Amino acid sequence: MGFRDGDGWVLCQQCNARHWGRYGAAGLLLVRTDLSPVCVLLQLRASWVHGGGTWALPGGALDSHENPVMAAAREAYEEAGIDPDILDFKAIFTDDHGNWRYDTVIAHAHSEIGEFEANAESEDLQWVPIDNVGGFNLHPGLRATWPTLIDHVKATLTA
Repeated sequence: MGFRDGDGWVLCQQCNARHWGRYGAAGLLLVRTDLSPVCVLLQLRASWVHGGGTWALPGGALDSHENPVMAAAREAYEEAGIDPDILDFKAIFTDDHGNWRYDTVIAHAHSEIGEFEANAESEDLQWVPIDNVGGFNLHPGLRATWPTLIDHVKATLTA
């Protein structure tokens, strides 16, 4: 097993939906702590990808050799040009579906990071005040977890 062996669909035993990532998936929830109000980076997913046309986090399938932080960092670099070496990784929030899971890796950036639409999976990137995220047309997975996830994000700001 190795590079890109995680690409593929899994039929979820919990919700009977198809999820991307044979070994699960992970995304980077990046928080800009130097902005007031504190903002998070959202990615407008390209129309041709799963959940296209919605706002989500840079992320994707885990490969067999990766942990969630490695996968989220790789995906954020591929999709948004984010250098993982300048991030301060804080926590992981897991949405566990039994035979599949999505790990949201929460990290802080303390200044401008030079994000850009690095590949065709991103149509736009925006820094959004944390309390405004719920008003966006979110990817269904992010929409379902955001009410709980926001509390985890805010906890990393006081830790």
